[in-house]
Parts: sequence; structure tokens; C-alpha cells
Amino acid sequence: MSIETETVHEEEFSDPIVWIVDDDASIRWVIEAALEDKQYTIKVFDSPVMALKSYEEFPPSAVLSDVRMPDMDGLTFMEAIHELDKKIPVIIMTAHADLDTAVKSFQSRAFEYLPKPFDIDEAITLVDRAVKRFMSGGPRRTRKSTKTEKQPLNIIGAAPAMQEVFRVLGRVSQLDVTVLINGETGTGKELVAKALHELSPRSGKPFVALNTAAIPRELLESELFGHEKGSFTGAHSQRVGRFEEANGGTLFLDEIGDMPVDLQTRLLRVLNDGSFYRVGGKEPIKTDVRIVAATHQNMEQMVIDGKFREDLLYRLNIIRIKVPALRERSEDVPLLLRFYLELEAKNLGLEEKNLSKDVTKFLAHLPWPGNVRQLRSLCTWLTIMAPDKTVHMEDLPLELQNPTESIDLNRSDDDWQQPLRMWSESFIRSGREGLHTTAEQMFERTLIDVALKNTANHRQKAAVLLGWGRNTLTRKIQALDMEDRD
Repeated sequence: MSIETETVHEEEFSDPIVWIVDDDASIRWVIEAALEDKQYTIKVFDSPVMALKSYEEFPPSAVLSDVRMPDMDGLTFMEAIHELDKKIPVIIMTAHADLDTAVKSFQSRAFEYLPKPFDIDEAITLVDRAVKRFMSGGPRRTRKSTKTEKQPLNIIGAAPAMQEVFRVLGRVSQLDVTVLINGETGTGKELVAKALHELSPRSGKPFVALNTAAIPRELLESELFGHEKGSFTGAHSQRVGRFEEANGGTLFLDEIGDMPVDLQTRLLRVLNDGSFYRVGGKEPIKTDVRIVAATHQNMEQMVIDGKFREDLLYRLNIIRIKVPALRERSEDVPLLLRFYLELEAKNLGLEEKNLSKDVTKFLAHLPWPGNVRQLRSLCTWLTIMAPDKTVHMEDLPLELQNPTESIDLNRSDDDWQQPLRMWSESFIRSGREGLHTTAEQMFERTLIDVALKNTANHRQKAAVLLGWGRNTLTRKIQALDMEDRD
């Protein structure tokens, strides 16, 4: 009997051991159930302290850990694990993602950063990769141990779409790679670019921004590369271009899709060779800049249309960050409103305004075609024009006020056509095109999001709710950029 029992015990723990550490019992249960068919020994803990006490008996091959826990936060827990064995891969999970947490996770040698709610299939894949990394003994990523005390810029967001932005920023912040930022006008692409610079080893050098769509073609070349005295009519003196200004730092090229094709060729040459000539110059100038580009356009379609060089897109699109439209993260609207109302009050030297619950709910449901830029402009207007400290519905600008009393924001599904009509009219007034295409994408994105949330991100079950096959759902998610990965 004792020999048989001992044999069973040895077999039981011969498989890789995976720790699941989270004070949320439902999360522990979901992940443990998902991994039960794997050849792993699963150990679950509701406390990092209890997990560490079990290290000698059950040393892990991989760890999934929450960030916010009562007795020890996840980042401190990860440091304690790496003091025991720095090779153990730790996957950091959090439902309270922000840019600072993402950056610190990767600076502390996290294997991966997994924002909640997550796709359980993705979590399982990460565990498999982590165990494989540990069992193979390498190769392991090496990261600089230097940590900056500089606070990241105020990029506000608690929505899953923004958590993905934070995850990518955290991963690439210390890496000197070219980044392409996609997003609609007004979503904050320059703020993301500045965060990349401030969090990088180049933060002590210049951050130079240039909107290529705002400068005439005949002047853009000189703006980028500078010119020599007498190189063209009006060139009365030598001028240093943006590439020289940004030497050692970051050059942010906004609306890169509007750059003329001939200048795209020159830009590609600089990216390849690290040198350029001023307009009218004969001597090459070496430059060391990190390029961060941004656009609201579909770059792949522009390549097909012959408006953008395919080889340049490959050089720019090493890492892509998609900044979501504000309508895609409506839960962030109250956070942004509070932030900008406080900021505008300080900037203008006026009393800070508060929003009534009705106003906050109303604004959170608006389509915001101008995105965060439009929201900030509203906060400026309210700070100046609202008569009282608390803003009520009648204090909103006339163009935002509900023209009828038939819309009840508490109604779930019986009068959704009227808000759709209002959104459509607002879209057309903004001067944009593609009403049907934009609305269709929003419609499908919303249905997919609701189905995934109601099935805890289980794609097979979500596909059933939607009346699709799983492959159809996967194609839709990919086509709508709902699982953008670096």
C-alpha cells in the first residue's frame, strides 16, 4: 500500500506545475477548469503569501498572478518569485489596467501582460508558451534594469480597448523600434506617440512633431530635411530640418498617409541608411531618430490604390498601435470628462464644474464623431459658459441637447432607431463620408462585444448567441481589429 501511494504521488507532481494566484475565486475557477485537460499540475492560491510558502513543495513552471490583491500586489509578488528563480515566467493579469502598470510589468520582467476580461483561449496559449519557455531553459529576454521615475503622460482609459494600447506601450517602450499609430482624428494619437518617447531611453532628447497634411507639398521637403542657403527662391539662409532637430530623440510624423509619393521615397532612404541631404546640399548628414508615424487612413488600401509605397509601409509598420475611437470605449467618457473639466478650470482660472448624473449618462451615450478632441472642447465650453457649479441638461450646447423627449436612456432596446438617426445626422454634419460602412462596423462590433461579455469571452458560445459559426466570428473579430496584437 505505501509503495503504491508513493508511486502515485511521484506521478502526480511529475508534470509542470502552474500557479494561479488571484483573490477572485471565479477567476481561479475559470482558469483552472480551462487547464484541466493539460498535462499540468494546477495549484490555486487566493494569496501571494500562501503561494510563496508553497514554493519548496510545489515550485512552479509558470505563474498567473493578479495585480491587485489584499496582502501583496502582483508586481511585488513577481519580484519575490524572481528572487527565488528568475527563470520562472510570470503572466500578470489585471482588470485595472493603466499605462503605468503595463510599463512596470514589463520592466519587472513579466512574461506577458493580460488585461481582464481576457479570451480564455488566449490565456491558455500564454500558459503553454510560458511553460515551454521554462522547460526549455531559454532563450530569455534581457531587459535593461534601469527604471525611470518620470511619470507617464495622462493617457486615461479603463476600457478593454485602451488596456490593449497600454499593453503594447508597456512592451515596446524600452525598444528602439518604429511604430505606426492608427486611429480616427481626435483620438489622441500624438499623446500615445509622446508616451512612447517619454517612456523610452530617448526621453532626454527632443520629441519633434510634424503634421505632414498641414504643410504644402513644396515646403514639406524643406521642413523634413532642411535646406541650404540659395537652394531655391526665398532660401536666404541655411535651415535645419526636423530630422536634425530630432537627432537622438523621436520624430513624430502625423498623418503620414498624406505624404507625397516622391517624399515617401526620400523618407524610406533615411530609414534604410540613417542619412539624408538638405535641399540643395551636397554633403550627407547622419541622423539617429526613432520614427513614430500616425494616420487615420487605411494604409493597406492606400498601397493598393498606389498612393503609398508598400516598402515604406513595411518599414513603418513594425509595431502597430490602434487607438480606439471614443464611441468604442464609452465607459471611459466619465473619466475623461472629470479629467478635462478639472484641467480646463485650472488653465482658465475658473471654478471647476461638476456634471449631474443625467448629463454624465447622456454624454456617455453620444457617438462623439470628434472623439477626445471634441470632448475636451465641450469641457472648455462648459467651464466658461455653464452658469452654476453643477451642469444640468439645459446647460449643454444646443447642438448636443436632445431635440425630442422621446429618447429614454434607460430603455434597452425598444427605441434604438431614434438615437441611430441622431448619430447619422451628426455624422453627416461632421463632413465625413462612409456613413453605412462606419455604422455597419459599429453595429457588428457592438453585437460581438455584448456576446463575448455575456459568455465570459468564450468564442464558441458567443458565436452561438450571434447565430454564426466560430470561424465566422473569428473572421469578423480580425476584420474589425478587435484583437489587434503587436
